[in-house]
This record gives sequence, structure tokens and C-alpha cells, in this order.
Amino acid sequence: MQEREKLKSRLGFLLISAGCAIGVGNVWKFPYMAGQGGGGTFLLFYVLFLVIMGLPIMTMEFAVGRASQKSPVKAYQALEKPGQKWHIHGYITLIGCYLLMMFYTTVTGWMLHYFFLTAKGTFEGLDAAGVETAFNDMLSQPLVMGGWMVLVVVVCMFICSRGLQNGLEKITKVMMLALMVLMLVLAINSCLLDGAGEGLKFYLLPDFDRMMESGIGNTIVGAMNQSFFTLSLGIGAMAIFGSYIGKERSLLGESINVALLDTFVAFTAGLIIFPACFSYGVDQTAGPSLIFITLPNIFNHMPLGRMWGCLFFICMTFAAISTVLAVFENIITCGMELTGCSRKKSALVNLVLIIVLSLPCVLGYNVWAWDGFKIFGGTIMDLEDFLVSNILLPLGSVVYLLFCVSRYGWGWDNFIKEANTGKGAKIAKWMRGYLTFILPLIVLFIFGYGIYDKFF
Repeated sequence: MQEREKLKSRLGFLLISAGCAIGVGNVWKFPYMAGQGGGGTFLLFYVLFLVIMGLPIMTMEFAVGRASQKSPVKAYQALEKPGQKWHIHGYITLIGCYLLMMFYTTVTGWMLHYFFLTAKGTFEGLDAAGVETAFNDMLSQPLVMGGWMVLVVVVCMFICSRGLQNGLEKITKVMMLALMVLMLVLAINSCLLDGAGEGLKFYLLPDFDRMMESGIGNTIVGAMNQSFFTLSLGIGAMAIFGSYIGKERSLLGESINVALLDTFVAFTAGLIIFPACFSYGVDQTAGPSLIFITLPNIFNHMPLGRMWGCLFFICMTFAAISTVLAVFENIITCGMELTGCSRKKSALVNLVLIIVLSLPCVLGYNVWAWDGFKIFGGTIMDLEDFLVSNILLPLGSVVYLLFCVSRYGWGWDNFIKEANTGKGAKIAKWMRGYLTFILPLIVLFIFGYGIYDKFF
């Protein structure tokens, strides 16, 4: 049995874990929801839910990984009592990682394509309708989308195949630090635009009237959802990095650091987007259209717009690739532990597998477009996203939670001992009642609400 690899540094662990959590949702969803939910009021609820939901569950995922020293697919087997069936969820986490990569590789390809188009100057001189046409053109061309998707898979698998320290850790450190610096530069540029003050007010000041307009319940549930989904919990994506770190630091403290990095990126995205939208009188609409239609329009009007546009899409590419690398690492390691094969072989097999599995998402916008997907949002990607976000993440989080607090699982005492080993913030004894009885209900509410919201 080959010795288990370890990360070289604590910074590497924090940046890789944050990279896994930081995705394109931080940039296209968070600012929009904050705008709708009354600016500062949404931000306050978001931080509250991050503390009471996200941090404990992340700590649990890290603890399961570190105590077991195994990939998520084998972690439960190392910790559960004989005859128990918790390990079934280990296989489900692997399915969740594949499902996530079936559409995330395509979205990452979009970012690269847009960086290429911006650098080439394709958007210069186009009006709003022209920019929108460029986005629809991309969606209608399976070869263009497929080509970028394959490039993403090949490059990311190659990086992961080089090993934990030489591949993933080395590249992610550089990329994440560059992402943070670039985002700060973009945010400062946006805040210096004429009329940026109005955008900052809209984003940062609590506005209860706006919150009432979109509904207090909607705002609270929206903040709850966003704080929960932003950390990618429930499919073992964090557990794997727990298995690569030493016992020098307590796990709640490390979870706080990862959540701070994740929140920094989401918050800074709003500082980039709102001042720019208000300066140029553009509606900061929802979802992907913000990135692919609204922002290219703004860069068109901005001095040095092509440069700022390129920097923005580099940021988006880094945010997306950091998630792809982290989840690929998980998939490769699960493959190694299930079959006993080498890292390179697992990477090669998964390279082919993920390219094939990603094709339905690419073709779902053109060749395989079908009205039956309307209920999920319209495309195969929306169906895949629904399965991951609304089912596997919340239910998986409940499984990790119950495994750690229940005497029928790993148990509270074992969990606390592992989580509190090392320097840093500790899980307190008094939290036991909340984590055992209240938190599972909150997460089940998120699950139930997500299903209700989608279909009713």
C-alpha cells in the first residue's frame, strides 16, 4: 500500500478548500440575491446562516476526512461500527462529484471562451442585442462548447495527475492568490467610476423596503440557501482535503478561514458589479446573463474596457477551475482507493469518463434541446444542477451531520475529539443540543423548500 500523500502547507490546504467552495455562483448569484434582498439586510442574514449552518457541517466533513485518512468513498468504512451502512453514502458522494463535473466543466469552458472573445475584441462596437447574440451563438455551437470543455478536462486532469503537492497544491496556490488580487483591482476600478456611489449604497446599506418587496421569507430563505450552497458541502468535496492535513489545527478554526475566503470573493464580486451597473445605468439582472450579457456591455463602454474585461474573465476562469481541480482530486483519489490503481491511471480513465459524461450538457443547448426539461429550467444542465444542488448537497450534509452527532454513527465524543485536536477555535460542549436536534431540521427545511420551490 503506497503511503498517503499530504499537503505541503497549511496555506495550500486553506486555498484549495476555499477554491473548491469558490465557484461561479459566488459571482453571478450572490450579488444578484443581495441586490434583490435589500443589500445590507441580505448580507447580515447570509453571514448569520454561514455561521450557524455552514461552519459546523464543514467542520464535520473535515473531521470525517482527517480521522479516517481516506477518500470520501472509503471514509465511513474506516469510522463506522461493524454492520452499519453509513458507507453507502460514500458511494453517493462520488456520484455527486461526477454529476457536478458533468456540467461544471462546460461552464468553465464558457469562461475560457469569453476570455478569448474579449481578448480578441469580438465585443467591441456591439450593442446590447449584439452581445446577447454572441452568447446565444456560443450555446448553439456544440463543437465550440465541446472543444473548450475538453480543454478544461484535459488540463485539469493533467494537473491532478502530477500529484497532490506538485500538481494541485502548486497550481491552486498561484491561481487563488492571483484571483484575490485581480478581484481587488477590479473592485477598486469599479468603485472609482462616476456614479459608483449609488451602486455601493444599493449594495451595502440595509434597505428594508426592498426586502419587503421581494418578501421577508424569500430573503431569509435565499440567504440561507446561498450560505449553504456556497461551501459545496455534502458530496465529500471538503472531506478529501481533511484527509490530507495534520493535527496541528482545530477544524472549526480552519473552517472559519475557508468560509472567510469564500465570503471575501462573493462580497468583492458585488463591489465589482454594482458600481459598474449603476455607473452605466445597466440592470443587474439574474444569473448567467449578468456575466455573459450585462458585463461585456459595460466593459464596452469603459475606458480600457477590453483589458478590464479580460481580467474579469480570467478571474471567472480561475474561480471555476479551482472547483474543477478540487473535485477532480476527489474523483481520482476515490478511483485509486476503490481499484488500487496508480494516480496517473485513475486520472487517465476519469479523463475519458468525464469528457463522455459532460457531452449531454453541451448537447442539451442545441442537438438534444427538449421541452421536457422546462420544469428544471430548460436544459440538461438545469436538471444536473437541480440533482446536485437541491438533492445531493442538502441530504448529503444531513448524513454527515447525523453520522457525527448520533450514537448510531461515529458519535459525538469521537467527532469532538477529532474536531478539537490542535490550536484554534473549538466546538463547545453546549453546541451539542443545537447540532443534534436543530441543525438537521434547518437543513431538511432547505431540502424541502428547494423541492417545493422547483415544482410548486
